[in-house]
Amino acid sequence: MTRSRILLALLVLATALLVAPPASAAVTFTSTAVNQSGGNCLDLPGGSTTAGAQLRAFTCSSGADQNIVFTPVSGTGDTYTITTRSGQCVDVNGASTADNAAIIQWPCHGGTNQQWRLVPVTVAGTDRTFNLVSVGSGKCVAPSGGSSASNTSLVQLPCATSGGRVWRLPAFTGGGTGPGTFTNPLSQHGPDPWLTYYDGSYYLATTTWNSTVTMRKASTLAGLATASDQVIFNLTRPNGAGTMWAPEFHLLDGPNGKRWYFYYTAGREPYDLGTQRIHVLESAGLDPMGPYSFKADLLDPTQDNTWELDPGILQLNGQLYLLGTFYNGSQPMFIRPLSNPWTASGTRRVLSTPTYGWETVGGAVNEGAEVLQRGGKTFIVYSASHCSTPDYKLGMLTYNGGDPLSSSSWVKSPNPVFQRSNANGVYGPGHNGFFKSPDGTEDWIVYHANSSASGGCDMNRTTRAQKFTWNADGTPNFGTPVALGVTQTAPSGE
Repeated sequence: MTRSRILLALLVLATALLVAPPASAAVTFTSTAVNQSGGNCLDLPGGSTTAGAQLRAFTCSSGADQNIVFTPVSGTGDTYTITTRSGQCVDVNGASTADNAAIIQWPCHGGTNQQWRLVPVTVAGTDRTFNLVSVGSGKCVAPSGGSSASNTSLVQLPCATSGGRVWRLPAFTGGGTGPGTFTNPLSQHGPDPWLTYYDGSYYLATTTWNSTVTMRKASTLAGLATASDQVIFNLTRPNGAGTMWAPEFHLLDGPNGKRWYFYYTAGREPYDLGTQRIHVLESAGLDPMGPYSFKADLLDPTQDNTWELDPGILQLNGQLYLLGTFYNGSQPMFIRPLSNPWTASGTRRVLSTPTYGWETVGGAVNEGAEVLQRGGKTFIVYSASHCSTPDYKLGMLTYNGGDPLSSSSWVKSPNPVFQRSNANGVYGPGHNGFFKSPDGTEDWIVYHANSSASGGCDMNRTTRAQKFTWNADGTPNFGTPVALGVTQTAPSGE
């Protein structure tokens, strides 16, 4: 072989090695499709089985009529057939190329009028947004006239990035796009968030400050941002007269096996701080969304002489404990033993008193105690200072052995572990919870924060989440709160 041919062969080989590998193949997934103009979902009216039934944009629900299956077309990376609940395919009526041709369901036949390209469209503050482009006509699925009203028939119109042409697919897992992403906030009005991943879904509850208990559910973290809050319980006197706040729910052992126990704070009278107490609901089964029944008032058996707020649950050394905060001139944290998820077996003991300067900005406060356990270590992460200030932040206690009811068994970190970031526009980050990624390999924090230093303790605090890591000494490293709108990689295993 001549020298020139050798050089040519080496050049070809080098070029081949530099070419990026092909994108991973698209995969089948099931999702809702949420129109970004009206927030309505692609819907099969009445679960129809009729060939030719026209699809519509309709108020989103958790019903099967809005779950559609995307199946990749062989040999493509972005093209799918879309199947409705009836097993028929989403179809451009008559294979028309005209504007306003009806989008219907029709027995699947593989024609190009039943093939749909998912063309990504960038929409600020959200993710997994696409034009649904007909391969046959090159036009996009949209509500008739671009209407944002519920119960609007779907047609095809020229593609655009507005006018109802853009759809969000919360459960999109598509090929070649890398891992899923999300952006904060997960709820625009979400103080005191509690978030759990269970049996394939994320569940989020936040303060409502009224007599309803609500929860939202989504298969992805990003999907929580557009999921609807569903009422799972209505409170009545004396167990909540208009101020449901600081909710959290735990899967615990009860007399009938494991059940969800939903803890919350509420007043006996509307908006009366003095009557605020901790209460608990019990689920009928293993669905975090219930149904629930009222179980008990979690009152202190000997010291029911002040308000108690912010329930938390600690399981340690085979014993169950209730955590919370109360008033004794300042606002310390307490711990109380439980004989079961709804019954106290002893009186409260002071766990932590606000003493550092960073715990007393605007008021001496230790509240929102949340448990974090890993590698045999137990931590209680709590909120410090008053929520009316931008310096609301997180502190931490570390269990050092001994009686958990004794404050001497806990060591307080001398500095905050999570606090405001002026650079990222995050103020007052606090009242947090913890959850695992779907595959159990990652640890995540959920919390509320304000976007302005003048923000306070109201319903405008937003729910946010981010992954955290661990230091070499086994303590958590929560990092810096991430700015709103920054794209983050979704939890592992979505």
